[in-house]
Amino acid sequence: MANNRSEIEHQAAIERTRLAVGRYASAWLAGDRSALAACYHDDFTLHYFGRNPLAGDHAGKAAALGVLAEVTRRTNRRLLAIVDVMAGPERGALLVRERFERDGKTAEVERLLVYAVHDGLLSECWVYDQDQAQVDAFLA
Repeated sequence: MANNRSEIEHQAAIERTRLAVGRYASAWLAGDRSALAACYHDDFTLHYFGRNPLAGDHAGKAAALGVLAEVTRRTNRRLLAIVDVMAGPERGALLVRERFERDGKTAEVERLLVYAVHDGLLSECWVYDQDQAQVDAFLA
């Protein structure tokens, strides 16, 4: 019986993660900024990698949203597709394709966004870019 209970708890954890990440994906696809912001926990932390002025850890919902707004301002980024939605008991992820534009240059960027979920909200995100050097150039 213990194995059955632990399997049920495991599946419930996966479902909680899937629901939180799925809600975020749906809001992003709809372009609903209010719904997007509502998906973030107040203690949200964004881990932005690379060698650019926005790289680093950005703690707190307001700080993280500020960095994301600056990324959009610098790149005129647009979501092209959500390629896949993944969920496990501890992390969820979105594999997305975005279009960046700046100074007459454009690029399609594939990104893996890995999320931790707390209280049904996104509490942490690690951003992994397929071509970090390209992203760094757009954010310089």
